[in-house]
Amino acid sequence: MIKVQAVIFDFDGVLVESVDVKTKAFAALYKEYGQKIVNQVVEYHLLNGGISRFEKFRYYQNVLLGQSLSSDEERDLGIRFSEMVVDAVVAAPWVEGALQFLKNYYKRIPLFIASGTPIQEIKEVVMRRNMSKYFVSVHGSPAEKSEIILEICEKNRFDPNWVTMVGDALADYEGAKKSGARFVGRISGKDNIFPVHITIVENLHNLAAYL
Repeated sequence: MIKVQAVIFDFDGVLVESVDVKTKAFAALYKEYGQKIVNQVVEYHLLNGGISRFEKFRYYQNVLLGQSLSSDEERDLGIRFSEMVVDAVVAAPWVEGALQFLKNYYKRIPLFIASGTPIQEIKEVVMRRNMSKYFVSVHGSPAEKSEIILEICEKNRFDPNWVTMVGDALADYEGAKKSGARFVGRISGKDNIFPVHITIVENLHNLAAYL
């Protein structure tokens, strides 16, 4: 029996198996700098899921490459990245159990998306995947996860203590913790990155049991 007031989902790796799409795009963008840099780029990306790609670009340029990054260069990287990923994310398979959960519960409990993807891009992806009807609202960067959760709660008069964030990254967990929301972590074929007290699931088939 679901006891929460709302469920907020991260997108990549939680609703859709699209993390690998983003990984390949980051690798392609930095291929010209050699395999060592590509390996570092990919490692950082995988360890820092849930945060804006622009934060990652700044880290790659400033820390890994020792270069400055102008606003024009950052915008260009963002455009190139979007061109690489949008169609692939639209076509990516669902996380097991995700679509069934949405179909079963969207009329019974308010559902939301809080993604690290730029807001206009995540809205386009959700629309093109015909997912819009399942969600009260869809949110993305530059807002941080905690800001999104608190905005959703304030607008809808939810108590954060009775809202659950479902995510696959530490940024999702930290956002839930900072905002006072509950958290369920999704892991898939990888080590558990979350604190030992956190409920984890490999798919969303039985998500309702943890809410």
